[in-house]
Amino acid sequence: MSRFLRFSLVLAVAAFCAIAQQSDLKPTVILISFDGFRPDYIDRTSSPNFHRFVTEGVRAKAMYSCFPSKTFPNHYSIVTGLYPEHHGIVSNNFFDPELNETYNAFRDIAKETRWYGGEPIWVTAESQGQIAASFFWVGSEVSIKGRQPSRWKKYDHNFPNAQRVDTVLSWLDLPASIRPSCITLYFALLDDAGHRSGPDSPNTMFVVEQADSVVGRLIAGLENRKLLDKVNIVIVSDHGMSQLSPDRVVYLEDYIDSTDSRVVDWSPVAALIPASGREEKVYDALKNAHPNLKLYRKNEIPELWHYRDNPRISQLLAVADDGWTIARRRSQRGERRLSGGNHGYDPRLPSMHALFLARGPVFKQRFVAEPFENIHVYSLLCKILSLTTAPNDGDLRHIMNILR
Repeated sequence: MSRFLRFSLVLAVAAFCAIAQQSDLKPTVILISFDGFRPDYIDRTSSPNFHRFVTEGVRAKAMYSCFPSKTFPNHYSIVTGLYPEHHGIVSNNFFDPELNETYNAFRDIAKETRWYGGEPIWVTAESQGQIAASFFWVGSEVSIKGRQPSRWKKYDHNFPNAQRVDTVLSWLDLPASIRPSCITLYFALLDDAGHRSGPDSPNTMFVVEQADSVVGRLIAGLENRKLLDKVNIVIVSDHGMSQLSPDRVVYLEDYIDSTDSRVVDWSPVAALIPASGREEKVYDALKNAHPNLKLYRKNEIPELWHYRDNPRISQLLAVADDGWTIARRRSQRGERRLSGGNHGYDPRLPSMHALFLARGPVFKQRFVAEPFENIHVYSLLCKILSLTTAPNDGDLRHIMNILR
């Protein structure tokens, strides 16, 4: 067989597979997170692929994170529809008095089932006969309700972003019987840049353009497979980013002795566990200690934050104003965190606004939605996939107007 005939045969087979793939494709959604992507980044950069979502789909003016606006609680809220007080991942670091153990998002203890409540979207999908796959997402490495995604990856921060996209595309090439209809995909590059350089730095804007090229790779791969207008894509972030300064720091030891309270989570939300019999002492010392620090007893935490109803939430919570840091003077690591960017602040602050973009057969085009909470995304995903939702705090009625 000549080289020309072999090449023609390859093209014919590829075309046949593409046609077959289109005909047996079930309703499919790809949920993508760009950690730390503030929505205003799109308007400050040359990002044609993100702008394509704006013109061909839906853009929210903002998506509100849950409090605290940190990575682990919000990624898990997005896929469960639950506030952190209800799913249990109340911060990146917290103490559980019943287990008498401390959760740390970046250690192996975070991969234990006992920490995770609620039902993430991949469990909902798998339990109702669909196939789910996750290229990184909080909770996807854990068996929850006895299930994990059919395909999942152990988190590797340095795994090349292009290969993440290519792997997801390869999942869509699978036969219908094993092809996932519910896919999650995670990228950390913007959170890394925001922490390192701050949200207003040229470096962060450069990384936005890198993220845009990642989206372009996905779009091109779907177009080559004739799937771009058949697959629903939802792009989110977990929180925004605020600019820090060494001139905006509250040092806790200026007001309390380290022996009076254990701090299990630091900035910008310090979770304090006072030593036995010293809660009033710590409270009185910090209540009006600094004009840019607010202190709350558990029952005083603002209702809007939905952050009271869990034993993992500390008795005292010190919350810094936007752009301020809570630190200790002796910490060299803390000193390195006094510049660049951070998150965790009040989710309604513009600096903490999260991203929401979507395009696909179920979404309107050129539609700008009013701000909404990220707890509604779970119900949206269930709607796309025709799944019955697990109990959750969201309400699809808040975002039904983004659908055709």
